[in-house]
Amino acid sequence: MEHRKPYFFVGIGGSGMMPLAMILAGQGASVAGSDRSLDSGRLPAKFDFLKASGIGVFPQDGSGISSSEQIVVASAAIEETVPDARRAAELGNPRMTRAELNAALFNGSPASVGVAGTSGKSTVTGMIGWILHALGRDPTVMNGAVMKNFVTPDAPFASALVGSGAAYVSEVDESDGSIALYRPHVAVLNNVSLDHLPMEKLIELFGAFIARSGKAVINLDNGEGALLAATMPRDRLVTFAIGSAADLTAINLREQRYGIAFELAREGEPSIPVTLQVPGKHNVSNALAAISAALAAGIALEDAAQAIQGFQGLKRRFELVGEANEIAVIDDFGHNPDKIAATLDTLHTFEGRLLLLFQPHGYGPLRVMRRELVAMFAEKLGAEDVLVMPDPVYQGGTTNREVTSADIIADVAATGRNAVHIPDRAAAAAHLVAIARPGDRIVVMGARDDTLSQLAAEMLGRLTH
Repeated sequence: MEHRKPYFFVGIGGSGMMPLAMILAGQGASVAGSDRSLDSGRLPAKFDFLKASGIGVFPQDGSGISSSEQIVVASAAIEETVPDARRAAELGNPRMTRAELNAALFNGSPASVGVAGTSGKSTVTGMIGWILHALGRDPTVMNGAVMKNFVTPDAPFASALVGSGAAYVSEVDESDGSIALYRPHVAVLNNVSLDHLPMEKLIELFGAFIARSGKAVINLDNGEGALLAATMPRDRLVTFAIGSAADLTAINLREQRYGIAFELAREGEPSIPVTLQVPGKHNVSNALAAISAALAAGIALEDAAQAIQGFQGLKRRFELVGEANEIAVIDDFGHNPDKIAATLDTLHTFEGRLLLLFQPHGYGPLRVMRRELVAMFAEKLGAEDVLVMPDPVYQGGTTNREVTSADIIADVAATGRNAVHIPDRAAAAAHLVAIARPGDRIVVMGARDDTLSQLAAEMLGRLTH
């Protein structure tokens, strides 16, 4: 895309907004933005990094929108009452959503790879980006999480990579329906499970996404995914599975404390040993998705399998913050039943009690996922594990508080599990630190709140004293 007009991002610090702003700036566009986290003094290092990258940062008071030429980019979460939105309306600025802008960049790429699914999108996007980068393809990568492989002292918030190659790799979001905007050369469908939308709507959106693709990469271990795979012509399909028939299969899995090894099998060929630096069976599935996508994009299987072993993971995806007094603190993005279950399964592979602090990412998701969350915690929590939930993250606007953290905790406790509602997050964290003993793993879980990483670091600090 040619960037003839300047861009202004309302909410530039958001996990979906910041990497897009970085990509535009890296492509030579004039970029500025505002954020209410900046106004409240939260996460100053993030905004210092944006400034150092040549991106203008303003208070969210309308002062940053000074010309009707600026293209104003805002997420759906930005209300029209926000001063920036009012100022844009006064000046008649052209408006785009974050998804519309990303889709325009994506669809303009000669080799687009779109990663969809309810869980694992960011990890698979990072894995594909790393494979292509390691093999000299110089991709542009748009991710919702910081990719450890690309973090440097000058780029601590590497959720984007700006390359000059043909490939544009991006996760695509089904929760707001914006997945409908993307026309991928390679479409990855990691899985389909309940999160923000009813299952019928998810199947409709994901089905249309793969139908628009040149090639679809689909997980046959996922029931809904397998049904959608059956709708695709065989010559436009690459499938993967763990231990069962597919184009690419993982066999002989061997769990490690902070990694996992397996063999990659393709019919009629010798298997290829692969060792990942990220743990858990779910990451074997993510790796299969990434290797399959690389295969669909023209990469040799052996090269992709070799490259993925260098993938270091993402920030806040089962990230070991540190250990003190034989107590580990882990920071994790788990926020829906599938993601949380995958983390708990991985942790339960090894001995030790789990102390979970789960901050929901809004009241709406609790209402949608109540039954599934409770059933998952009832099944996955061990007899000695402890679940503590503060109130959901709330960042302004009107919201329906019909289902709360207290409701979830009451339902989980009724199943016989150790579950406590402590409304204040700091008090919830202090409770877990107070009851922790050697051998425990404290896990901080939740989405859409970057300060959870700070909380995890503070908990580790308290354990050392």
